[in-house]
Amino acid sequence: DAIPSADQIRITTSLKSQRGSVWTKNKSIFEYWEVEVTFRVTGRGRIGADGLAIWFTEEQGMEGPVFGAADKWNGVGIFFDSFDNDGKKNNPGVIVVGNNGKLLYDHQNDGSTQALASCQRDFRNKPYPVRAKITYYQKTLTVLINNGFTPDKDDFEFCAKVENMVLPSQGYFGISAATGGLADDHDVLSFLTFQLTEPGKEVPTPDAEIPEKDKEKYQEEFEHFQQELDKKKEEFQKEHPDVQGQPGKLFEQFLTDDPFETVSDRELRQIFEGQNRIHLEIKQLNRQLDMILDEQRRYVSAVTEEIAKRGAGVSGQQGQVSQQEIDTVVKTQEEVIRQVNEMRNSMADTLRLISGAQHPGSAAGVYETTQHFNDIKEHLHVVKRDIEHLVQRNMPSSEKTKCPDLPPFPSCLSTMHFFIFVAVQTVLFIAYIMYRSQQEAAAKKFF
Repeated sequence: DAIPSADQIRITTSLKSQRGSVWTKNKSIFEYWEVEVTFRVTGRGRIGADGLAIWFTEEQGMEGPVFGAADKWNGVGIFFDSFDNDGKKNNPGVIVVGNNGKLLYDHQNDGSTQALASCQRDFRNKPYPVRAKITYYQKTLTVLINNGFTPDKDDFEFCAKVENMVLPSQGYFGISAATGGLADDHDVLSFLTFQLTEPGKEVPTPDAEIPEKDKEKYQEEFEHFQQELDKKKEEFQKEHPDVQGQPGKLFEQFLTDDPFETVSDRELRQIFEGQNRIHLEIKQLNRQLDMILDEQRRYVSAVTEEIAKRGAGVSGQQGQVSQQEIDTVVKTQEEVIRQVNEMRNSMADTLRLISGAQHPGSAAGVYETTQHFNDIKEHLHVVKRDIEHLVQRNMPSSEKTKCPDLPPFPSCLSTMHFFIFVAVQTVLFIAYIMYRSQQEAAAKKFF
């Protein structure tokens, strides 16, 4: 049931009664070795099952009941057991079990009767992948665990150690997993194998490690693959004559370009993004200032026409006063228009500074842009205050808002009504007293 993908292998999915495994195709001829496995065990439940196993066996493992692999193996299995079969509350745990090819795994006791070493570690639902480092050197097997709480790849903790352990000189590496009534996702992200040698001992050459028969087989596979690749290239060039030669150039450019972003590039990109946002905000503010300027012009024309109409039918002295008011209003409006034009000029200078600041080496424009923003805010407040003052000044006295007079409060209670109310209350009170007296006299007759 294993599912391979580009970046990991899902040994088993979180479904019931699943079994999966992955094994090396060729035997390992290392006398001493070390494997480092990165995996995830995730599930929705508080308890998971069954678990995951890392193998080194003389023969390639098949499907079976021991965490998805066959029983009676010759070698060693490191079991990451998720489910507590014996009820001793010592799971999840890591158990090292050896076998000479004749023993059956003790499922009911979680292998405790056959365990050579063990430790209790919770490896389910960790924020980072769990890492296991298994070392076999000079007949000593050591298991180290990274608990998955830190991204540090070298943060390993000691788990188990087995001395005087004899393993097959050659064998297959594998990893398997299984689910039962409960289920987890068992994902393997990496499986790295290293050869260990004694200090001063010569390492065998790669040619000596591969048999001649296997070398011939690999050479034939490589030639077949090369022919298929050349054929695919020819078909692609025939189907796409316009892009002939471009795939190689693009690949070469990808290899030469730096795919990572340096600290200076990131800071420069952040400055550009901030400048672009400021540029957009100033453009929007410039549009709003144009709208304000149009409103001011319409208001000036409307006020001038209204004052001219009112001043046409008055006397000479009143005409002089109206003319003075007109001159004052016009001067005020000209001052407002002048301030708005200054603001527009300031906006243009700011946009020009921002355009210059978007080139490398001109980060000092950010401070000047901030100063222009503050000046624009002050100019807007001045315009708003002048407009309000102008509206209040030019509004006729008869049109100024006045608070409405409160209506007279009506008389809620007269003297006659008060005496009638008191008399009615008195009568009701006397009637209630007489009724209570009759009830008490009737009750006394029973005693």
